[in-house]
Amino acid sequence: MNPSSLKLGSRGSPLALTQARLVAAMLAQSSGNTPAQFPIETFVTSGDRILDRRLTEDGGKGLFTKELDEALLDRRIDAAVHSLKDLPTRMPPGILLAAIPAREDPRDAFISSKAKDLMSLPQGAVIGTASLRRQAQALHARPDLKIVPLRGSVETRLKKLQAGTMDATFLAMAGMKRLGLAHHATSVMDAAAFPPAPGQGALAITCRADDDKTAILLDRINRSEFNAAIIAERAFLEALDGSCRTPIGALALCWENTLEFRGEVLTPDGVHCWRRQQTIALAGDVRKTVYDLGFALGRSIREEAGDRFAAHMGDGGW
Repeated sequence: MNPSSLKLGSRGSPLALTQARLVAAMLAQSSGNTPAQFPIETFVTSGDRILDRRLTEDGGKGLFTKELDEALLDRRIDAAVHSLKDLPTRMPPGILLAAIPAREDPRDAFISSKAKDLMSLPQGAVIGTASLRRQAQALHARPDLKIVPLRGSVETRLKKLQAGTMDATFLAMAGMKRLGLAHHATSVMDAAAFPPAPGQGALAITCRADDDKTAILLDRINRSEFNAAIIAERAFLEALDGSCRTPIGALALCWENTLEFRGEVLTPDGVHCWRRQQTIALAGDVRKTVYDLGFALGRSIREEAGDRFAAHMGDGGW
């Protein structure tokens, strides 16, 4: 293999392939090659096969990465392209998160033909979503709403909404923009009131932990300005033992030498919500500073919620 070429792995959905092709173009530009030097092999993951129930019933996070991790460790591919929010908080043995090359708009889009925004929906309206976070946040704002499961690709979910079986749904703005579907968004959720999933909008590239040549190639397209925000968001998740069973929203924003963090944890019914927000100066060991911030805020929520947090963790409700 050309020392400046890589075989990439990706899920086979239209959005996943769009993201993988974006990474191939970045790698081509950074190495002076053509995108053809970075072929993409597609995989059907465990998460892709589950369409009739929530992923929490089958293990949650990791279901969209397991087959790609196996292909990496078996040396069938050199690197895997993921949506960062799909990665488990702790990487599997032998797998390295090598680069975060891009982050699109991290917010959620509200999509409906019945109302201009969430608060304008009629009483008792039906929202389709398979995300416990979106469910909990919607119910916290509007306890009268009814939530029904909605899974599938971006295109599939838009078609189901248009069929009229529900009144509204939420989708990540990042995916809609990358697919050229942003015009379907009725409005965009305020990230201060409706924090997105940790890492939402960011791409992640993984490789084998012992593959130094690939890691060096991937580092060329790593965007360091996204790293501090992502580290803080994932540390918050880690402190909460976050998974698909835990409604968690978090967003860190960096500008100049400052990081602003806001995060929240909810019960699935939206009744309880614990929020934290803090702004800090970035100095010294930035990675440690932002990790410590995210972890401390997540830990403080665990301590405040106490038995209520433990009860929901115990019954699989988070």
